[in-house]
Amino acid sequence: MIASVFNKTRPINYLLIGILIVFCFTSLVICEKKFYFELQNVLNQSLFLFLIIASTILVNFISLKNDLTKNNTYAALLFFIFMMFFPSIFENKNILISNFLLLLALRRLISLKSMVSTKEKIFDASFWIFLSALFHFWSIFYIVLVFVSIILDVSRDFKNWLIPFIALFTVTILFFLFNEILDNTLLERLLNKTYVSFNFSYFENVYQNLALAIFTSISLLLFVSFMTSLNKKLLNMQTSYKKILFSFVLGVGIFILSANKNNGYLAFSLAPLAIIGANFLEDLKTNWVKETTLYIFFFLGFFFFITQL
Repeated sequence: MIASVFNKTRPINYLLIGILIVFCFTSLVICEKKFYFELQNVLNQSLFLFLIIASTILVNFISLKNDLTKNNTYAALLFFIFMMFFPSIFENKNILISNFLLLLALRRLISLKSMVSTKEKIFDASFWIFLSALFHFWSIFYIVLVFVSIILDVSRDFKNWLIPFIALFTVTILFFLFNEILDNTLLERLLNKTYVSFNFSYFENVYQNLALAIFTSISLLLFVSFMTSLNKKLLNMQTSYKKILFSFVLGVGIFILSANKNNGYLAFSLAPLAIIGANFLEDLKTNWVKETTLYIFFFLGFFFFITQL
């Protein structure tokens, strides 16, 4: 049932995903007792909800606009399901903003294959990545994807290699401008986020540990399956799929490097994994297997969301 419903891009699908997001977000806010009728709090919570919905829409747009998936909404659904594994994503403003900016960068890098306005796209992607680093420093690691994309699509023009540095200079100028206005508080906050931690003993309960273990298993299954089927994809699409694979690896890398670690930092890997997962579902020929797989994913996501409230 669930696979057949989301097998198309009907408006009802987006409405269902939107309702599920609002339900989960509202449940989390109520259980955490973080909602109270004060203007600043209402604006903050509204921003969180907007970023979650906007990110889900953007994931779906990237997958459909660039033909990374067929005419379905599996990517958007899986992105939401994977977010449910880690409820801390829903309430971390810096992660939500940073991840949304990286999705904007990914959108521009995937569209490089059209060979239209390539320099503008490289600049835009680099700009969004450096800007996202101001909210979560180690998202700067994503700049590797810009150079990978240049190698895959437009490596012959040496000017393309210089554009990311121009974007870095632009963001740096803007950063120090605002830092001066705010009495150097921005610089202090940024410097406090620039250290690396490989401490993985951060779990507050067994369900966080279990959620990470199950998510890792699912990720490995989807990643290996996608790698083995990559050669079967259309030749003109393989560079785009390679960018998705690199994007997932870099997202995991951001999680590994991040200090004050928690499962929420895996948010940076969810969008590419959702697109990889959507391709996995499309490749399943037997309908009952596809339905069962989606039901298992949804049950696991809902289970871990409820148990971590």
